[in-house]
Amino acid sequence: MHGSMDESGLVAIAPGFGWDEQDAYLFDVDGTLLRSRDRIHVDSFASSVQRVTGFEVTLAGIVLQGNTDTGILREAFHQAGIPPEVVEMHTEAILEAMGKTVAEQRHALDLIRMPGVEEVLRHLAGRGALLGVATGNLEMIGWIKVEQAGLREWFRFGGFSDHFPIRSELIGHAASKAREMAGAEAKVCVVGDTPRDIDAARANSLPVIAVATGRYSFDELNALGPDACATTLADLLAYKEAAE
Repeated sequence: MHGSMDESGLVAIAPGFGWDEQDAYLFDVDGTLLRSRDRIHVDSFASSVQRVTGFEVTLAGIVLQGNTDTGILREAFHQAGIPPEVVEMHTEAILEAMGKTVAEQRHALDLIRMPGVEEVLRHLAGRGALLGVATGNLEMIGWIKVEQAGLREWFRFGGFSDHFPIRSELIGHAASKAREMAGAEAKVCVVGDTPRDIDAARANSLPVIAVATGRYSFDELNALGPDACATTLADLLAYKEAAE
């Protein structure tokens, strides 16, 4: 890996990896494209479960970063000792209630875009790349966040967790969507901010760009050997410009 260290942050890129030369990109949403300063999405889990089933669940103790909404729900039920058959019976209604809850409060969402997001999306689109989101969010919630953050115009498709509690399967599904649109041989790259994004990319033999804009530091992510790692997407772009 080679890198640069200055005030603008850290960048490490594996030799021979053209981070902006892939055919398609799958961007994670939370922690990668944007950050929520509200609790609307997080609170929608317990309120929706209670509304649909009458059961109380909590997300305390569940790792949310890099998780999927359907995976979090499954863990919350397990933690509360709710039988799997009850979960099975009500999952569809709970997911619907969650989407509705967030949709009703979409204008109260307090979202911040991560540094350099729009610039990098513009740069990649300008190079002819196909851009998609691949997120643990439910489809309705993921698109609402992307729209409210003013980023919807860049994305042509998405992969979401409605039917994929396991992130690697979600990424695999999104990658096959990308190849349907960009060609069977398209080079598809994952962009995320957690070790789970790196693992999910690896499980599908896809290159991965890690950004330290979520809970994990540059060093923690870089130690896992992503193809590129940067403090922010802005730093990745600045590094390229400095190198040219």
